[in-house]
Amino acid sequence: MAGHSSSSTDPSSETLPTTATHANQKGSKGKSHHPSKRGDASSAAGGGVLEQTATHQTHHTHRSHASSKTTGTPKWWRIRLFRGMINDLRRRAPWYWSDWKDAWDYPSGSPHDKCDSHRTKLCILPESGAVLIGAGGVPKRDPSGGLARILPALAFSLDMYTSTDKSYGVNEVLLASVLGSVVFSVFAAQPLVIVGVTGPITVFNYTVFDIMKPKDGGVYEHYLGFMCWIGIWSMIFHWILAVTNSCNWLKFVTRFPCDIFGFYVACIYIQKGIQVLERLHDYNPDDPTDSWLAGKYMSIAVALLVFIFSYAVGELGRSNLFHYHVRIFLKDYGTPIFLVFFTGFAYMGPLKDLHFERLEITKAFQPTSLELHPENWLVEFWKIPTKDIFVAIPFAILLTILFWFDHNVSSLIAQGTEFPLKKPAGFHWDLFLLGLTTGVAGIIGLPMPNGLIPQAPFHTESLCVTEAIMDDDEKSDNYGKVEFKPVKVVEQRVSNLAQGLLTLGTMSGPLLTVLHLVPHGVLAGLFFIMGFQALESNGITVKILYLLRDKGLTLSSDPLKAISNKSISLFVAIELIGFGATFAITQTIAAVGFPVFIFILIPIRALLLPNWFTKKQLGLLDEATASDFTMESCGGTYGNEVIDGEGSSSGSGTDNEGEGYVTRSSSTNVSNDHASQRSNGRAAKTDVELAEEGQSTNILHRRPSRA
Repeated sequence: MAGHSSSSTDPSSETLPTTATHANQKGSKGKSHHPSKRGDASSAAGGGVLEQTATHQTHHTHRSHASSKTTGTPKWWRIRLFRGMINDLRRRAPWYWSDWKDAWDYPSGSPHDKCDSHRTKLCILPESGAVLIGAGGVPKRDPSGGLARILPALAFSLDMYTSTDKSYGVNEVLLASVLGSVVFSVFAAQPLVIVGVTGPITVFNYTVFDIMKPKDGGVYEHYLGFMCWIGIWSMIFHWILAVTNSCNWLKFVTRFPCDIFGFYVACIYIQKGIQVLERLHDYNPDDPTDSWLAGKYMSIAVALLVFIFSYAVGELGRSNLFHYHVRIFLKDYGTPIFLVFFTGFAYMGPLKDLHFERLEITKAFQPTSLELHPENWLVEFWKIPTKDIFVAIPFAILLTILFWFDHNVSSLIAQGTEFPLKKPAGFHWDLFLLGLTTGVAGIIGLPMPNGLIPQAPFHTESLCVTEAIMDDDEKSDNYGKVEFKPVKVVEQRVSNLAQGLLTLGTMSGPLLTVLHLVPHGVLAGLFFIMGFQALESNGITVKILYLLRDKGLTLSSDPLKAISNKSISLFVAIELIGFGATFAITQTIAAVGFPVFIFILIPIRALLLPNWFTKKQLGLLDEATASDFTMESCGGTYGNEVIDGEGSSSGSGTDNEGEGYVTRSSSTNVSNDHASQRSNGRAAKTDVELAEEGQSTNILHRRPSRA
């Protein structure tokens, strides 16, 4: 049970030096206060744990400050090569076997955990087995059921197929997803992160294609070779950044740049859906009938129907209608079912006589264009002009900036503060692996894969085990309501690997034939629902809706009520300006430079916003993306201001080797008891465990009433 001490063989009992203070205590026989220490037998339930957490953190802060006075502040230019990667491997290696074992039977002995073990299997099966139709078993935010890999990949393949003169097609995008899945599920320090082809890399690929076009309007015949050299150079740059511990800068990445980037990606999805419908032909001189025009309008109708029905079943799944299992089924599988239905809808009755443009495919396990791949999958990068090899360097730098931000943000969000994770992260090592997949993808002519937004956090959510909590505080705005709170995440590698292997199977002849039946209108509808669901949960959208909401109907517990609407409006305006600048440049020939705009958001948040907002305001408007436990890999967190109602303060104790630690502080998620206990190295006790100890007899948790 959670209250029992962990055995010496449990990797969670291993304490590694992650701060300058602990580094100076090597060889000391005193008790370590590192937050990754788990299984403390003195853990207690309820307020006692939170009180111990606060005491522990205060004590740790004093020790960090005392240490900084004696050891001095490390110089920013002092870099210990490979330190971040080595520490990532040291932290994660003890958990490697459990990453595979936990997928089948979560290692615990209590009756409650046995129940969770059964739920674990149910959770992984839809996440991996239903990947072909996009199901994911997501319990909260994903109305489409996860949309794991296949359908988004098909949608992006359609976009690149038409924009790069058939250089990339279905097989290239599917194989890129397989490459990212297999490498990161087997070797990564963060196996929960979904890796595949994203919207930003799609924009990057066809922008490079447009830039390298000859002035006479022809086609650049060495495009894949040029992209190969971009991948090779970018691989080298990725490895340099990984070796020099560049991921330590992630401590400055808060929700501010993540929300802007997420808002941008969501709008790109919606734009791609519109572009898919725009490219539909309404006339064919060889066909005197109106079947092409009628097919175009019917495709638009199908796209809207896919969006409407997918959103409706998502809302129905979150309602209190029908039985719980019916709601879960609709929420998990509603969108895939409607995607299949409307694909078959195009072949029903008189509709089969209309011309529906469908997904283009090629031979099984073969490149889309054999003319561009005379050596099968290997790109003839040695035949490219020498000058173009060096012209690829600035493009590779931009790609590296994009991937450094995009992949790391995906990793941060997939391991956000809302998830009660127990296993350590490893950003430096995963950046090294990302460089490897980038180079390999370029050599075999694939679009380079990286972390997917929003699929990565949806994957983590689908693996959450939740319990019901009823609010019985009569003074609360949520009195009588039941919410499901995550108590554990099934942190494992199987679902990610299974998705990749199943994706590989879709490259076979029979399944490619099935994919060829999918009309463009269905893919456009998929883009719409992906974009809308990403917008719906975005922090910018939440703040805008707060400003528009009737204040008389706003919950008194809303943390934004503690600051003025003027401050909220200014913060949202800055976010929208950042989004507008990023989105605007992607509509021009200079779109290849949009990663720079995204990267600039980090110093804007760290250097400029503190001059315009107080610490208390920033603590409510913005917060750290991931918990201190997750951020140990890159030196702690930044921007987590302590809010006590009278003032604010912050403490830090970091160095430049990725071993720093910043004590956790209050923010908008301060009420997350499990996250608070986890940051102090203790797992929250479940109701069943408390019942076993005689402290509770209720299967359904109830929040304590306010005094």
